[in-house]
Amino acid sequence: MKTNDLHIQLPASKSLSNRWLVLNYILGSPFMLKHLSDADDTQLMAALLSQLRHGSSNLFYCHNAGSVARFMLALLAVSPGQWRLTGDDRLKQRPMMPLIQCLRDMGCTIVCTEEEGYLPLDITGYIPQHRMVEIDPNESSQYVSAMMLIGCMLPNGLTLTLTDRAASRPYIEMTCALLSQASIKNSVSPNRRVYRVEAIPPSTRLRQQVINIEPDWSSASYIYAAASLVPGLRIRMPGLSYTQSVQGDRVTKELFAQLGVETQELRSPYRTNTRSIAIIGTGKHPDSFEYNFIDCPDLLPAVLVTCAALGIRARMRGIKNLRIKESDRIQALKEELHKMGATITQTATEVRLAPAHLTPCDSICTHSDHRIAMAFGVLTLLFPDMVIEDPSQVSKSFPDFWKQLDLIRRAAAAESKQPVLR
Repeated sequence: MKTNDLHIQLPASKSLSNRWLVLNYILGSPFMLKHLSDADDTQLMAALLSQLRHGSSNLFYCHNAGSVARFMLALLAVSPGQWRLTGDDRLKQRPMMPLIQCLRDMGCTIVCTEEEGYLPLDITGYIPQHRMVEIDPNESSQYVSAMMLIGCMLPNGLTLTLTDRAASRPYIEMTCALLSQASIKNSVSPNRRVYRVEAIPPSTRLRQQVINIEPDWSSASYIYAAASLVPGLRIRMPGLSYTQSVQGDRVTKELFAQLGVETQELRSPYRTNTRSIAIIGTGKHPDSFEYNFIDCPDLLPAVLVTCAALGIRARMRGIKNLRIKESDRIQALKEELHKMGATITQTATEVRLAPAHLTPCDSICTHSDHRIAMAFGVLTLLFPDMVIEDPSQVSKSFPDFWKQLDLIRRAAAAESKQPVLR
């Protein structure tokens, strides 16, 4: 990779940012958080924590931010007071029951005011004494992370037993890593079914730390998709690291290696800990692709749309939880790719894409989902006249997406006017 690589600025990880914001609130702000995400979800998380800190209102409105709602539910349940937690219509359709039941089993009072297991919720917060509790993590790893984040607040700590295999398990591992970095003792059993978080004694004084938030690997998936579709263009993502990341979505590197994208991790010659990821599309890819996305469901939209654009037959498993995201992502992908000539079939556990030659349609509906907007946004590199409706959806996780995509578009156009350097 050369020094004239196109530099793309990724947003900071909102998953890391939101967890650090919650921990900083719980622990009394011992951390200086640098490079926080500027995504809508992180701004919302910060605003709601500030609201709780200052007692300005007992109504907490989470829009359509599932992780924010689940983290706030656990935090409010163990914060003495009377609270109401709600959100927009789509958030009210997203399941919360396993987390609600877990908190109820600890003695917390939570009333579902419309439909059982869903927002809105009336919460009577108090600090429970019960240490051991079970939770079903099959729908979302966020239930587990939410409980682990509040574990150190409980007088006796927390022992959390998972009754099933967790969805998106690397996000739980991320939470464990952050707790350890924050000097909160935690452990997991060999079968990864029992998690323990120790209480922090009231007299404990945590050391001040500067926390640098990593760039977001989930957002990097769209840049990888672009590299796959415009081979020969060298792209560098400063600050991103594969070897040092705690993000499970770093598996993006392996997924797109199958779709013709080569990756190199670079270390700054001037700063020991400063790294970057450089990628280039080779134009080579297989006729078929298969993967189980149970641990990285957020990557499926970018991968599926890329496979469709490359005319690759694909079978993707572990899709169950994609139906309960900001949209029903499987249905959204199916509808929008159908407009472009692709055929997708689905069962309860997998989605299959038949090889096809995509043709542009007039417009793509984003289904109020940032990941649908970005996955299809990448296709405008091939079909520049195709309109992405409601493009502002990307602000939920990658506010600068369209600007960065335009840089790729211009660089690809310039590259096409000269021989590709190998």
